[in-house]
Amino acid sequence: MLEQNIIITGIFVFFARICDVSIGTVRTILTVQGRTLISFILAIFEISIWALVAGTVLTQLNEKPLLIVFYAFGYATGNVVGILVERKLAFGIIILKLLTKNAGQEIADYLRQKRQPVTVFIGEGMKGPVYELYIACRRRELKWILPEVKKMDEHIFYVIEQARDMSSLLKPIATPMGGWRNIFKRK
Repeated sequence: MLEQNIIITGIFVFFARICDVSIGTVRTILTVQGRTLISFILAIFEISIWALVAGTVLTQLNEKPLLIVFYAFGYATGNVVGILVERKLAFGIIILKLLTKNAGQEIADYLRQKRQPVTVFIGEGMKGPVYELYIACRRRELKWILPEVKKMDEHIFYVIEQARDMSSLLKPIATPMGGWRNIFKRK
């Protein structure tokens, strides 16, 4: 039977590793996006937690080798949690490219009504002419843009690319509020 002390320490190590690796995952993504200040702050928290956990495991490893299992599982879980957190936060700017056979002008008009800038090109696909719509927006805008676009063309093809820097970004005025902000929305 395992000692209660080993289980308590192991659970601490597991959850602390989830925290520091999740922070590290988000920090790495933000660093790639060029967000240096927030990356700097997250790095301080990340390394502080890591030093505490690594020190705990290393000083007790001879007596409690099972801690390495908690450490490893915490690390693996932290990677997944970090990716899920980053997806939820949806930091960054993207280029959304939409390709449609028939609904290009309808989609462009709708998005422009919502004050979302769109650039339209006529292109040549495998089976003839297509509309190519280029949209530069914040990643969180995808939550409302993609469902609306799919209503207009269920067979639309889209590509999302990360944009690191842009000369300017026009924010749509009619962006629907989501999440906790809906609580305070006036009816």
